[in-house]
Amino acid sequence: MLDMQHETFLRFSNGRAKAFTLSYDDGVAADKRLLKILDSYGVKCTFNLNSGVFPDKGLHNRMDEREALDAFKNCRHEIALHGHRHLYLTKVSKVQAAQEIVANREYLESRYERLVCGMAYAYGATNAEICDVLRSLGVHYARTTYSTGKFDLPSDFLRWDPTCHHTDAHLQEIAQRFVATSPLDERKARESYLFYVWGHSYEFDDNNNWHIITDLLDVVGSRDEVWYAANGEICDYVNAYRSLQWGIEDQLVYNPTCTELWVERDKKLYCIPAGATVHFDI
Repeated sequence: MLDMQHETFLRFSNGRAKAFTLSYDDGVAADKRLLKILDSYGVKCTFNLNSGVFPDKGLHNRMDEREALDAFKNCRHEIALHGHRHLYLTKVSKVQAAQEIVANREYLESRYERLVCGMAYAYGATNAEICDVLRSLGVHYARTTYSTGKFDLPSDFLRWDPTCHHTDAHLQEIAQRFVATSPLDERKARESYLFYVWGHSYEFDDNNNWHIITDLLDVVGSRDEVWYAANGEICDYVNAYRSLQWGIEDQLVYNPTCTELWVERDKKLYCIPAGATVHFDI
C-alpha cells in the first residue's frame, strides 16, 4: 500500500474549475427578451415551465402554448418541470403531487420532443416525501428557493439550493468574488465553484431593472475559465463524476459513463475519457 495520500477534485468540461448556470420560472412573455440577452452573452439557462395554466394571461403575462413553443422548442437552453398547475407540492397528497409532475412531464416531453428530467419546485416547497415521489418518477434534480450565497455543488440534487436570486442585495459582490477568486488559488479547499442564479423574468419588467441581468453577465460572461451550462448538464456531469470507479490504491480510475470527465489530482489535470481507465502519475 502507498503511504502518500492524494487529493482529487472534480473539474468541469475541459478542465475548468468554475461553472455558471441560471434558472428562470413560469414561462412568461419577458422570457423572450431574456433569451436574446442570454444568447448575446453565450450563457445557458434552464426555463422551468408549467403546463396547465397557459390561458391565465393575468398571471405575470404568461405565454400561451403557441408562444412558449415558438420561444423554447428549438432553443439552445434547457426546459424543465415546474408542476402542471404550479401547486405547493407539500400541501397536496403524494398521489396529487405525482399527478402534478406526471402531467407536466408528459406535456413537455410530447410538445418539445425532448427528455425532461429536471425541475424547480413551485414556491420552493419540498420535503423528504416529495423527493421520494420525484425520484420514483425519474426526476434527476429539483431546485429550491433557498439561497446559500456560496458556490458549492449540492450533495443531493433533489434539494438543489441556488447561490442566490437575482434580486439579492449582494449579487454583484457575489459575482465579483466568483470571478476574482478561484479554487486553484487555494492550497487545500480546491473544490470547483458553481455560481447558480435564479429568478422570474417578469420581475425585470415589473421593476424596470433589466440592467440587473446585463450587469451580472457583464461580470461573469464570456470567460474562458468558466463553463456555461444548463442545470441538467451540470447535474449529469457531476453524477457521472460521482460514478467513477477507483482502484484500491487510488492510482487507477475507470469512467463507466459515456461522458468525458476531468479531475485534478495533486494539482495536475487529467482527462478521463468515456469508458476508459486512467493511471495517475505517482
